[in-house]
Amino acid sequence: MTHPNAASRPTQAVVLAGGQGSRLRPYTDDRPKPMVEIPGTGTPIIGHQLAWLAEEGVTDVVISCGHLADVLQTWLKSSDLPVNVTTAVETEPLGRGGGLKFAAAHLPHPDRPWYATNGDIWTRFSLRDMADFHTERDAVATLALARPRIPWGAVKTDGFGHITDFIEAPPSTFEINAGVYVFSPEFAGLLPERGDHERTTFPHLARERRLAGFPIPQGAYWRAIDTAKDLTEAAKELAALGRA
Repeated sequence: MTHPNAASRPTQAVVLAGGQGSRLRPYTDDRPKPMVEIPGTGTPIIGHQLAWLAEEGVTDVVISCGHLADVLQTWLKSSDLPVNVTTAVETEPLGRGGGLKFAAAHLPHPDRPWYATNGDIWTRFSLRDMADFHTERDAVATLALARPRIPWGAVKTDGFGHITDFIEAPPSTFEINAGVYVFSPEFAGLLPERGDHERTTFPHLARERRLAGFPIPQGAYWRAIDTAKDLTEAAKELAALGRA
């Protein structure tokens, strides 16, 4: 039996791959951040993302490029891809919101919903469930929410100032924007031509109660690959999960 929301699940997506990746140097000296490989996997981050999107029913992907776009385009041409890929190359930096708007203009079905993901996110969870959540809340935009592990050990104290426990790398008490989204068709029209949508479009939608937050299910893998340490940690975690 077909799920009642199946028709409203996106089949198109944007991957934001235009950033400089300066905190990942020297890995990003000769390639854009999404082309960096997790040690031991043999797959760049973007390869993993395209496979994940295909598994979740996506057929068409627009990759927003900027920094070292030709390296990414060469890899795409030489790879056996599970989806149809178009690249949208920014000739000048448009900011996150502007880049998203520019890429959205290249989607094959502007009148249908779409997914988007930051190009440095390594994750696996059900985008179909997230799309259903988005539809049920009549949202214009839905953000995936993660609880990242704090990189330091934490302490617990009692009311008298005595330390009662040490907790190694606890999950954050706050949920953060996980860099994965579901957008309704009208969202692209609300984006700035240049600048950051997280300071303009998102707060505006939040005030209107049209912005939803989908908690990534407990136990699902999520990590933003931002620094060399993240690469090492991800390699360890993926090996432990048996996914590497």
